[in-house]
Amino acid sequence: MSDEETFKVTDRRGRSQETERAEPPIVSSAESQSASGSTVGRSAEPPRAQAAAADLQGLFVMFASSALINLGEAADPATGATRVDLQQAQDAIDLLILLRDKTEGNRTDQESRLLEEILYDLQMRFVRVTREQAPR
Repeated sequence: MSDEETFKVTDRRGRSQETERAEPPIVSSAESQSASGSTVGRSAEPPRAQAAAADLQGLFVMFASSALINLGEAADPATGATRVDLQQAQDAIDLLILLRDKTEGNRTDQESRLLEEILYDLQMRFVRVTREQAPR
C-alpha cells in the first residue's frame, strides 16, 4: 500500500440508520470558520462537545430507566411485564454513582442537576421498595 492510499473506517455498532441520518455532520472549527468567514453567532462549544453533552444526559436517563424497570416502577419494554430485581436496580444506581464520580468537573450545571435529581429519586425509591420486600 502506498503512502497516498487511505481508507475510512466507520463504526456503526449500536446505531440504526435513522439515528445516523438524524445526526448533523461534525465540522471542525477551522472548517466552520472558513465556510462562514467567522464564528459570530455560533456556540462557543464545538459541535462534538455539544453532541457529547446530549449523550451524557441520555446515558444518565438510560441507567435510570433500567433502575426503574428493575424496581418494578415501570414495565419492561420487551415484555410489558413489571418485575422487581433489587440487585439489577442497585447495579444501575451504582453505575450512576460511578459516572458522577468519574465525570466530576467535566459536566455542565444542567447535567449535574439532572444526575443529582435522578440519583436522589432512585435511591429513595430503592429504599421504599427494599422495605416493602422485607419479610415482616
